[in-house]
This record gives sequence, C-alpha cells and structure tokens, in this order.
Amino acid sequence: MSLRPLYLMLLLAAGSAQAMSAGEYVAKAGDCTACHTLPAGKPLAGGMKFPTPLGDIYATNITPDAVHGIGAYSFAEFDRAMRQGIAKDGHRLYPAMPYTSYAKMSAEDMRALYDYLMHEVTAQPVANRESDISWPLSMRWPLAVWNSLFHEDQPYQADSKQSAEWNRGAYLVQGLGHCGSCHTPRGWAMQEKGLDSKTPEFLSGAELDGWYAPSLRGMKQDEVVSLLKTGRSQHAAVAGPMSDVVTHSTQYLSDADLSSIALYLHSLAVTTPKTANVPSAAISTLEAGRQTYATYCVTCHGDSGQGSDRVIPALAGNSTVTAENPLTALRVVLEGAHTPITQQATTVIMPGYGWTLTDADAAELMSYLRGSWGNQAAPVTADQVKAARALKAQ
Repeated sequence: MSLRPLYLMLLLAAGSAQAMSAGEYVAKAGDCTACHTLPAGKPLAGGMKFPTPLGDIYATNITPDAVHGIGAYSFAEFDRAMRQGIAKDGHRLYPAMPYTSYAKMSAEDMRALYDYLMHEVTAQPVANRESDISWPLSMRWPLAVWNSLFHEDQPYQADSKQSAEWNRGAYLVQGLGHCGSCHTPRGWAMQEKGLDSKTPEFLSGAELDGWYAPSLRGMKQDEVVSLLKTGRSQHAAVAGPMSDVVTHSTQYLSDADLSSIALYLHSLAVTTPKTANVPSAAISTLEAGRQTYATYCVTCHGDSGQGSDRVIPALAGNSTVTAENPLTALRVVLEGAHTPITQQATTVIMPGYGWTLTDADAAELMSYLRGSWGNQAAPVTADQVKAARALKAQ
C-alpha cells in the first residue's frame, strides 16, 4: 500500500488563496519553526533553548547560509542528518532533534523539504550556539550506542491491514508530526518508550519541559480535527506549548490530512486506566475553592464549569483538568494561556492568577475544579502549586 506524497498541490488554511510549495507544506507539517526560530529571531536561524538532564542545548540554524546554516549540505548529507542524526562533519546530533521520527519520512517528502530549505528560505548569517553541557558529558560518541539501542532509521512502512487514510495518519503522527516527542513517556535513557502503535505507551501522555502532554489515544475524531485546525473544539482548547504547534504547524494541514490524523489517533486503544478510589478533597477545601472560583473564574467558565462552546473551554469533563498529572492545568491557572493564532479563529486570552493566589489558594481552587461537576480527580496540594510556580522562573 503506497502513501500519496505529502507534497501534493495544497492550499494554505481554508479561506486562503495563497498556495504553498511542496516543501513548505512538509516544513509546516514537521513544525520546523517551533524549534528553529526564536520568538524575536530570524526565521529558522536557530537559538531555541532545550533543557536536558545533562544541560541546555540549542537548536541550530537551518537556513541555506553556507557558514552557519545548512547551505553546504548535499541532499545525501541532509538526508543522513534527518534520518540518522549525523551532521555534515560527522558529529552526532542530540535526539532532542527528533530524527527518530523524521527517519520515517518518505524519500519524496525529504527531497521536497531539502529543496524548500535550500531555495525558498532566506539565508541568515546567525552563528549557532554551543550547548551548555560540560565535558565529559558533552562527548558525542555515546550517541552511537544510544542509536543502536533505541533508533530505527527506516521510512514508514504501510500496514496492509489498514486503510490508506489510516496509514496516512500514522505516517504523519509517527513521522513528520513527531507527536511522540511530547506525548510519549520517556525511559531511563530519555528514549521514547514507544515509536508506533505497537507499543501501548506510545502517545499515552508524558511530562516534558515543565508541562504535561496528555494522552492522545482514542481521542474523538471531530475533536482532533477542530483542535489541530483552530486550537479549540466545542468544549476544549489547547494550552501551553501545543498552542504554538497549532499556530506554526497544524492549522496549515489539509482537511484530508487532519482527518487522517484523527482517524489514526481514534484507533489507538486507551491504555491509561481510570484512577480507582480517588481521594476526595476535604469539605472545607472544596468550599474555599468554590469561593475562589466564584471570584475569578465563574464569569467566563460558568457556574457549572460549562464554558462557552468554541470560545471558552469547559472545565467539566476537561481532560487537562482531570489528568493524573495536574501540571499543565496548574500552570494555566498561575500563568494564564491563550488559544492559538490561526486563520480560522481569533485568539482568546486567559489571564494568569499567580500574582494574587497563594499556593494554598491555587491548591484549593484546583481541588475544587478536579472534584466538581462530575470530575473525579485527586486533590492538589500547595507543594504541587509551589513546584509549578517555580517553573515559570526557569
């Protein structure tokens, strides 16, 4: 079963008449901007910081500048870097660059991406920043061992038992979209515990860089399409780093590709069981949280946590609110959030309340949200709030 090339003639998001080139579409699907462009930096000139257990590393310049970028790369060298994590001069790339996913790209898509970066992107003479990992941990040769243990550098192989649409979704999720980089838990060597649907841990939810990325397994198809296209669905909205993913990447995918992704994710069996015998918050805690909710939240989210369809996310039944790991919901309460900036919808901004809520106040509020309107999740402690608050300063 063959996959239709990603670089077919496609339009930008609905309502736009500006056509994208084959390679630009691949770059959008791969979300190159998110990692390789600083908020106030030159496009694709690198510099974004990525914390790791060993120290901070920085995304590189992938513009066609011959000195600081990839302008001197042949296609074979580019392909090797994308599939095997080996740079032009032979040094190995840290797997924070998701070559473990990009290895699944088709030859056609890889060539289209190369042509786009070399001929459509403006060269930027911006020097790369060295990592903050000190010697001897900075030595790269152990990455060869890491690759031998955890990396598969073969293109995606279609499953003949599944439809073309399912395979298309699997190709995008496992490969270009590198969804597992955030949504799959990591092992002892910071490897993703699964790279495809054969492993139950794949896309089952994970904490990374101070956020909790929820499970994507078994999601409703219409919700997936809406969230990826506009950053919101009837009752939910994305927050945190995923907002940037929608802004820079998924809003530009074709409706057919969004539907394929949704079909594939919906087909994955839900592996995270419901937590049994969840402890209830004390009545005094719930009452205190209710009062805080009435002061700061009820105007927008409603007296029953119902929100406003496709504008304000509901809190009742909200998987981010009820997640076993409440980190993302806590950070939204403390720091605020905004829905993505897309061509389909204007952004909605929620202010943060960390400036006025004490750790105890925020814990009581979160415990109320997680234990009301049918939500059944464990209460939150002041220590958890304190830890979440500290992440903003990093």
